[in-house]
Amino acid sequence: MARRRIDRQAAARRKSRPRKSRPLSGRRTADRGIVPGRVVALTDARRRAATRRRSRENTSTTGAAPPAAPETLAIDFHLATCVAAARAGGRVLMDYWGKGRSYSVQEKGRRDYVTVVDRESEQAILRLVSERFPDHAIHAEESAPREGSAGYRWYVDPLDGTTNFIHGYPLFSVSIGVADAQGMRAGAVYDPVRNEMFTAARGQGAFMNGTPIRVSGATKLEQALLVTGIPFRSIDRMEEFLQSLRGFMKGASGIRRDGSAALDLAYVACGRYEGFWEMALSSWDVAAGSLIVQEAGGVVTDFLGRGSFMDSGDIVAANPAIHPAMARIVRDAFSGRS
Repeated sequence: MARRRIDRQAAARRKSRPRKSRPLSGRRTADRGIVPGRVVALTDARRRAATRRRSRENTSTTGAAPPAAPETLAIDFHLATCVAAARAGGRVLMDYWGKGRSYSVQEKGRRDYVTVVDRESEQAILRLVSERFPDHAIHAEESAPREGSAGYRWYVDPLDGTTNFIHGYPLFSVSIGVADAQGMRAGAVYDPVRNEMFTAARGQGAFMNGTPIRVSGATKLEQALLVTGIPFRSIDRMEEFLQSLRGFMKGASGIRRDGSAALDLAYVACGRYEGFWEMALSSWDVAAGSLIVQEAGGVVTDFLGRGSFMDSGDIVAANPAIHPAMARIVRDAFSGRS
């Protein structure tokens, strides 16, 4: 009798013990589609998938993160084309850079040169833009203007700073911009030597290699480092230019002359210079750079404070604090001749 009680007690204890789980054998895990050692990873993956699913469900019910508007997608594509075209032109420039004057140089005007490098860079750019936008107008430095029917116009400078390039002076750029009925829409200025890509799209800010840029925070002209271009096309206005130069020499911290208007504007946009002024430029010289300055918080006008710098070729670009003083000096120097 006592032995039966002991046996029943032992059986009760065995039932109360937790059962040890047996590891699945290789055959059994294979049959179930489970790889040994990955059970936790699979669980985590399912958890992340569930989180993403809940996020999508929440987005659809709250209205958050709507799809991009067609206009935003269009302007992004225009900017991407500016960048791709600038890089295409830059590759051509670097193919010739540092190889001496192994290419032909022609003088198309007084102190105004063109090389096979300019032309090959422009061909690479126009090929890309034309393939993507066959109905867009194109205004390029080395080609006859092409009219279009879509309401967009591209401004192409395949080598801004040709004289620098010829002499082996490492300051030159490729400048690509596109405009619509409202003005400049997107633009890129590319320095292939330093691999610096300056970009902007209207209403989206300005960037260098993807990092946001802003104009300088200097508040006084005496703090300002300025940049200009010495005119070679408008000798008849040389005295007015020299008067403006004297005014800035007296008032500014310093003045530089780099030889690439597009890069000058890009440098104003990222705060390397406080301001830039030059006269008698072409539209392709300033189209992209002017937008980059404006999207970086700067001000761009002609010598009389108007927005017609693309037509007149006379331009003043600076941060908002410096621009009024610069505009006053050039207005006084040029006496309404802009």
